[in-house]
Amino acid sequence: MTSQLRITSKHLTLILARLLVIFLFLNSCTKHKSEVLHVGILSGLNYLTEIGDGFKSKMTELGYIDGKNIIYDHQKTEFNTTHYKNVLNSFINNNVDLIFAFPTEASLEAKLATRGTNIPVIFAHTNVECSDLIQSTAKPGNNITGVRFPGPDIGLQSLEIMAELVPKAKRVWIPYQRNYPTVENQLNVMYPLARSMKIKLEEAPATDATELKSLLETHEKATDIGMDAILIIAEPLCVAPGAFEAMSLFAKKHKIPILGALVTIGDHGTLFGINVSQFATGEQAAILADKILKGTPAGSIPVVSAKPYFQLNYKLAQELGLKVSKGLLSKANEIIR
Repeated sequence: MTSQLRITSKHLTLILARLLVIFLFLNSCTKHKSEVLHVGILSGLNYLTEIGDGFKSKMTELGYIDGKNIIYDHQKTEFNTTHYKNVLNSFINNNVDLIFAFPTEASLEAKLATRGTNIPVIFAHTNVECSDLIQSTAKPGNNITGVRFPGPDIGLQSLEIMAELVPKAKRVWIPYQRNYPTVENQLNVMYPLARSMKIKLEEAPATDATELKSLLETHEKATDIGMDAILIIAEPLCVAPGAFEAMSLFAKKHKIPILGALVTIGDHGTLFGINVSQFATGEQAAILADKILKGTPAGSIPVVSAKPYFQLNYKLAQELGLKVSKGLLSKANEIIR
């Protein structure tokens, strides 16, 4: 009997120990599930507002309920590097669980700001070429992953569609933010195609809208304005209200199209845009966020690419007297009539 009792005691001790481990594990899981997560969102351009909307919508679908188990600090600015840094420092001081930043320049600042911290970063609408943002798309490394913006691919498609839609456009003016990190890699792939189509690209770097207006005034004073079209590439200056308004007034006066990004401000609009679905980009980012918040290191999650989205302003094409083929119409994801 004594021997049997000793065995039972050992068994009882082992059972109690296992029950304690299970209790502690379940208690830990319960705490994790009930914990309120904090996510900082830095939207660096008003033009990209829908990315944040898509992100939150998909997060809700994945079980993250705003105000219940997750709280967003959604900060918006208009291409202001100083503001980017201030917002990111605020996120870090508040020890957020995740930072979601877009576009390119905001993503680069987020990587710098979180260096030495354990805060993961997700980027979106970001050109990863020609920068040290990630180690590779397969293994981005460190504390970062995100949704790549296919800038070079879109630049090539824009030239191809422009050549079909506006065949007389042989002198193309390309304005952009001076020293912007993603411009060079786009132009590098566009120049060979432009030469093969006998199209001359004229670069017009500017620091801000004021300098861009000054460049247009110089063309205005010339006998020949020197351009048949204005092409917007992936950079922030041309979609900012002041710069876009200046280009629109110039284009309308001289009856030349603005192409590359679909923008409408007031009575001014562009002929077509090849972009990505902002809402869908935000949804893609949310899927990455879910993986990170469930414990997967950000740097081990492969970068995904947003899919190009072709928008055609058919109404403006008709106003400009341009012929739009059935083939081109069939390629459009969205047609404005």
